[in-house]
Amino acid sequence: MSPIVIIGSGLAGYSLAREIRKRDGTVPLTLVTADGGEVYAKPNLSNALAQRRDPGQLASETAEQVALRLNATILTHTRITAIDRAGKRLLSDGGEIPYGRLVLALGADPIPHGLGGDGTDRVHAVNDLDDYARFRAALVGKKRVAIIGGGLIGCEFANDLVATGHTVEVVQYGPWPLDRLVPEQVGLALASGLAQRGVVWHFGRSAKNIELAGEGVTLALDDGHRVEADLVLSAIGLRSRTAMAEAAGLAVNRGIVVDRQLRSSDPDIHAMGDCAEVEGLVLPFVQPLLAQARTLAAVLAGEEAAIVYPAMPVVVKTPASPLVVAPPPMGTAGSWQIEATDKGLIARYLDSESNLLGFALGGGETGQRLQFAQQLPAMLA
Repeated sequence: MSPIVIIGSGLAGYSLAREIRKRDGTVPLTLVTADGGEVYAKPNLSNALAQRRDPGQLASETAEQVALRLNATILTHTRITAIDRAGKRLLSDGGEIPYGRLVLALGADPIPHGLGGDGTDRVHAVNDLDDYARFRAALVGKKRVAIIGGGLIGCEFANDLVATGHTVEVVQYGPWPLDRLVPEQVGLALASGLAQRGVVWHFGRSAKNIELAGEGVTLALDDGHRVEADLVLSAIGLRSRTAMAEAAGLAVNRGIVVDRQLRSSDPDIHAMGDCAEVEGLVLPFVQPLLAQARTLAAVLAGEEAAIVYPAMPVVVKTPASPLVVAPPPMGTAGSWQIEATDKGLIARYLDSESNLLGFALGGGETGQRLQFAQQLPAMLA
């Protein structure tokens, strides 16, 4: 049997491994990871404080436990340096790893914050469990946190931090939070809900410099305003990890370009998760990833399968201002129609024939997400 090697032990890699084992209990299966390979849910990182969960409590299994359960080899703390496509092997700091079929579940990297100044070591980005452990260690005894970025992660961490007694200021380049996903009225309602809990917003601003100031730091904004904090969390977005694939000669764009079978430009190499681009879509969310895992496991087992994305609303973890978002496809013609109710807000994105293409539900209206999702066309049919 041709051995399957998966690079990455995040939700993508482990979900695929589980799906493979549902079909085949004996095909040689190896996972390679640069970290310790612990099993944890990445979405839980942005609300663990309010749940009073320490980083060590977020991991449900060790790599050794998973290896035993899945009858797999898991190589932890191993970094891949190159893919040798001709020799069908991986080069790593631990030696060569042969593969028959290779899956790249590499994830994404935080976009660099680009700040100057002598306080850059006080800037954290949380992209995995190790990052989160370092952030939590730095947070001990600290009160003031500045967040750069008012997207999903920035808003969720802002909610988590103010809910646990921290003071939070958010520097958001856009005119309202989640400005790429929701219309102004919905975004401002989210901002208001968080502001009522103590979050201070700086809209239309960018951070330029960070300097040490006693035990804390001073963050200088582009308008001359200065934000005093104990540490800074950068949450300005993620970028798919494509460098390894590009160096190996695979087609890349915003992500590693794959077809509906998640096959790259090399038929023996697949990609999935945050690093994969399917028909122009890079979707860094849990539901698309799970759909990919089921499809790819079927493909690797020799079955006929192609990825399908139904409508997949995203629940934003901001209990201070509940929100569910299903943004319309990029470039789709239409307009937002906003309805304020006694429970919250309903925003519908409608085309010229009043077909629903996207929505946002705020406050008490979030309970309607399934009914609204059923009215949306599939993201990828």
